[in-house]
Amino acid sequence: MNRKKIAFYTIGCKLNYAETSTIARKLSNSNYELVSFKSVADIYVINTCSVTEKAEKDFKYVVRFFMKKNAKAFIIAIGCYAQIHPKEISSFPGVDLVLGMKEKFQIIDYLDQANLFKKNPAKIISKETNSYFPSYSIGDRTRSFFKIQDGCDYKCSYCIIPISRGFSRSESIENILKNIRFLFKKGIKEIVLTGINIGDYGKKIYGNHPGRSYTFFDLIQAIDQIKEEGRGRIRLSSIEPNLLKEKCIEFLSKSRLFMPHFHIPLQSGSNYILGKMQRRYRRELYQEKVQYIRNLIPDAYIGSDIIVGFPGETHEHFLETYHFLKKLEISFLHIFPYSQRPNTKSLSIQKKVSPEVQRKRKIILRVLSKQKYRSFCEKQIHTKKTVLFENNSVNHGYLYGYTENYIRTKIDSNPLFANTVQDVLLTKVDQDGVVIAKSVIEDE
Repeated sequence: MNRKKIAFYTIGCKLNYAETSTIARKLSNSNYELVSFKSVADIYVINTCSVTEKAEKDFKYVVRFFMKKNAKAFIIAIGCYAQIHPKEISSFPGVDLVLGMKEKFQIIDYLDQANLFKKNPAKIISKETNSYFPSYSIGDRTRSFFKIQDGCDYKCSYCIIPISRGFSRSESIENILKNIRFLFKKGIKEIVLTGINIGDYGKKIYGNHPGRSYTFFDLIQAIDQIKEEGRGRIRLSSIEPNLLKEKCIEFLSKSRLFMPHFHIPLQSGSNYILGKMQRRYRRELYQEKVQYIRNLIPDAYIGSDIIVGFPGETHEHFLETYHFLKKLEISFLHIFPYSQRPNTKSLSIQKKVSPEVQRKRKIILRVLSKQKYRSFCEKQIHTKKTVLFENNSVNHGYLYGYTENYIRTKIDSNPLFANTVQDVLLTKVDQDGVVIAKSVIEDE
C-alpha cells in the first residue's frame, strides 16, 4: 500500500514550529510519508498564527500556493487562526478541514475520514484551549525549539493569544529535564526554551507532580545541573521584563549552559502608551533590567519587540520611544505595525494611526535597529567566540551560524563544520551586517 505524502507549513512563532514538528513526527510514524511543503503532496497541513493581520494573509497565500501544487490535495488548517476564526477559514477555497488547538494533536483520527471531509469541508473546534501537549522540534533544524509553557494570563489590550491559547500552564521540570537529555543524546546542539510567556513558568504544572508549584528560577537552576557528556547549548526565547528577575540574570551570567542571549519585549518607550497597552511595567523598569544585564554580561545580545502605530500614539509618543531606544544598550529591534485583533480592548481606543504613518515609523526604527546591531557586532571584532554552524547553510562559498551571543557569522565553507560548534575569531562586519570569521583551528 502506497503511503500518502503529507507536507507541513508553519506560520508564526517558535512554539508553532515545536508543535508542527511534534505532529509531523506522529504522522511519519504512521502510514504517511513526510515531504517538503515545496513538493507535490496528497495532504497539506498549515499551522496558522493569529497575532497579526499579515499572518492571516500569509495563510491565504499558502493555501493558494498548495492548490497550484495539487488542486486535488487535502488541505488542513490548524493553530491559533483556526481556533479564533474557524468559519472564515473553512469558507476559504481549498480548505477541507479546520482543527482547533486541542484537535490538532488528534489529527490522525481526522485523516481517517479525509474522503468524507473532502466532500463536505468541516471545522472541528472545541472551546477547550487549556490542555497541554509536550512538543519539540527535531530533525529539521540545527537547533530544537522546546515547549516548556503554553498560554498566558496577561491581558495586554492588543493581544489575542490568551483567547486562542488559554491560560498559563507549564510542563513539569522532570519531563523537561528528561526531554532535554533525550535531545542532546540525539545530537541536537542547541535547544531554545519556548512558550507564550516563559517567565510565568510554574503555573498549573502538567506531567509528574501536577500539584507542585515551581518558578522560572527553579527551572533554569534544574536545567543547569545537566551534566551529560555531549550536552549542547540552551537559549531562552522571549521573556517579559517584569518576570526577568535579577536573581535569574545573576544565575544566567554564571552559567556555561545558557547562552548570553535575551529577548525582552518593550513594545513602546512611552509610559502613556504602555499604560494603554496594559503592559505590566514602565520603561524605567525595562531600562533597569537592560542595564543590569550589561553590568553582569557586557557582551550579551539583547533583542526587543516594538509596536508602532498603536491607537493614540502621537508623534510625541513615537519620539519618546525613538529617543529611549537610541540611548538603550540593546542589540536589535523587531518592529511590528499595530494590527487590529478581534475581541481585544485596543479596538475601543480612539485616534487610530494610519497605515502610512505606521510604515514611516517602522522604517525609522528599522534604520535605528540596523545601526544598533552593527555597533554591537563591531564591538565584538577581534574577539574569539564559539559558533554553532548550521546544516544546509552553505551560500556563495560560506557556512553560516550564530555565536553564543547570537551574532550571525559566516566562514569559508568547510563541510566538516556543519552542525558543529567551532571556535572562531571575528574579523569584520560585512555590508549586510553579517560578521566574517576565521577558524581558530585552521589559524593555528
